[in-house]
Amino acid sequence: MRAEAQAHVDTINDALALLRRFLNWDQALRRLDELNARVEDQALWNDPKAAQEVMRERRRLDEAITATRAIESELSDTVELIEMAEAEGDTEMEAEAVASLGALAKRADTDKVKALLAGEADANDTYVEINSGAGGTESQDWAGMLQRMYTRWAERHGMKVELIDYHAGEQAGIKSATLLLKGENAYGYAKTESGVHRLVRISPYDSAARRHTSFSSVWVYPVIDDNIEVEVNDGDLRIDTYRASGAGGQHINTTDSAVRITHLPTGIVVQCQNQRSQHKNKAEAYNQLRARLYERELQIREQAANAENAAKTDIGWGHQIRSYVLQPYQLVKDLRTGVTSTAPSDVLDGDLDPFMAAALSQRVTGEAVEVEDVD
Repeated sequence: MRAEAQAHVDTINDALALLRRFLNWDQALRRLDELNARVEDQALWNDPKAAQEVMRERRRLDEAITATRAIESELSDTVELIEMAEAEGDTEMEAEAVASLGALAKRADTDKVKALLAGEADANDTYVEINSGAGGTESQDWAGMLQRMYTRWAERHGMKVELIDYHAGEQAGIKSATLLLKGENAYGYAKTESGVHRLVRISPYDSAARRHTSFSSVWVYPVIDDNIEVEVNDGDLRIDTYRASGAGGQHINTTDSAVRITHLPTGIVVQCQNQRSQHKNKAEAYNQLRARLYERELQIREQAANAENAAKTDIGWGHQIRSYVLQPYQLVKDLRTGVTSTAPSDVLDGDLDPFMAAALSQRVTGEAVEVEDVD
């Protein structure tokens, strides 16, 4: 089997091994049998909420197991076809089979990522909070670039993007912003993006055209629905109102409609100013707070996931999860997984899927990768 075909086979086998490990294959098969039996029990439907949860788990397991088996079967058939073509010297058939193998490798990667999105809140919408680090205009401009990057990524996936909170930079970019991404598995895909992001470039704001390094942090946390209970004591909250900021003209609010809520026990601060009504802003900020508290609980449960904790560190050297170098060469490098891209313009335009897929896979394997940062 030629090298190209073998590379595709290796990719597919790696994806299958990860899927089986993630699903805990034998246990998953037994669990699916149990769920099928429960669905056939009429007594289950007396409790609609319990039935919904059973059906959701059953669907997820059935889809993952069916996809894995289909890939295994197609891989076996295609490899057999390649071996037959090689034996008969049929180069045209061999080329077609290798092309099919390449398509199967891409599908295996896609199915692998879908199966990995099985967390408690992975299917939910998500908030993406971006904050500029120290460095004034440079850092604020970089934060604005990140805001655009995540907006473009969401749009590529057919998600709806809402700007929940926004504080403009003094000259360019933003001091901070909170996006609400609405779409299937929004949190599951984006959750590995939490951390510090580093930019290296020739500054457009430096008349001497020197290289500058800028930092901004990203924090991703899920929107929680009524099925997830988060207890918030009103006595633990400090609620402040202020005048909403904007781009000027009609966007400047003349009343104190913006709302900031501080959760005193944890120090978590959320704010909202996208609505004209103080009441609506308060309701949205409260939803954000519940989501942040829930995400905090998820972090406690997943202490081994270093990417989630990165957002709580200083926004500076030694804490970044990814570096984006625009000069003197072009490179984006993830410092957790080692995944790279030599097309930063594509990454900044929302091409984040390879980075997200690798980070999700790493959570399953638990394999740390020693990666050196770029200069």
